Amino acid sequence: MKRYRFKKIDAFVMGQSTGNPAGCVYLPGEDALSSEGMQQIARELAGIVNEVVYLYPDDGHKSLRYFSSEREVAFCGHGTIAAMYDLIKNDPLLSIDPITRIHAGGQELLVRNEIAKADAVFISAPQPVELKLPVSHDGIAAALRIAPGDISEKHRIACINAGLATLIVPIETLDTLVSIHPDQQHLKEFCLANGIEIILVFSAEISNAGNSYRTRVFAHIFGYLEDPATGSGNAALGYYLLKESTWDGRMIAIEQGKSREHPNIIRLVSDESKVQRSVFFGGNAVVRIEGEYLLYP
Repeated sequence: MKRYRFKKIDAFVMGQSTGNPAGCVYLPGEDALSSEGMQQIARELAGIVNEVVYLYPDDGHKSLRYFSSEREVAFCGHGTIAAMYDLIKNDPLLSIDPITRIHAGGQELLVRNEIAKADAVFISAPQPVELKLPVSHDGIAAALRIAPGDISEKHRIACINAGLATLIVPIETLDTLVSIHPDQQHLKEFCLANGIEIILVFSAEISNAGNSYRTRVFAHIFGYLEDPATGSGNAALGYYLLKESTWDGRMIAIEQGKSREHPNIIRLVSDESKVQRSVFFGGNAVVRIEGEYLLYP
């Protein structure tokens, strides 16, 4: 039996929303737990958290790895928010530093500490890569179990990787968006066949004034139907909106989830670089469980 420092932390909690839970395991070093051990813990926590984040020191920085119950995940936005909000808030040195650098998904990312003024940390999403997919409009509608006319013609369908390969699908109305209920196995097969990791549907119709878009995110290949609050998927949407010139990069709030009354809130902002703009996604986090994880062989 081995013992590891452990917390269950909910990210993107706002008002009466429940946020998105992540398991956070704090390791003394990269070799403290094997990949097989990381996968075992993630499997054991299936149904409690969607992903488990492993943090360990790495050459003066922090490195993060992510696992769902089924596989290692290239990048997990809500897990990064959960782990870094908790770490910065409770570390006297990090708490006074406006920028922390981390290693995640093979890249160096920036964490902006805005806990004092905005009760949030903001993570720079990996730079976007737009993917070309041989997927028809009707094929996407069938995979989501909606009518082809439910997909809005005001915006294009795109697939953007900003940490995860994200199929972005514009939906005409909020009513349609909150009622989408795809078949999990069918959508998983569709995603695997087309190299898609998550599907983000979005609408410009919102529940609460002051927010900009409503999204939902389906993540079938990782072993669960829907992600309630997503950093990487909404960051991909941010890059998409910048490319479409429908967002100027100033702070916006994204509603996520199928609950009309109590959506989770993800904040997006972009830097002002004229060479290579970055989208930052931000939110807070709340610790729900703290203690040790006992891993049996």
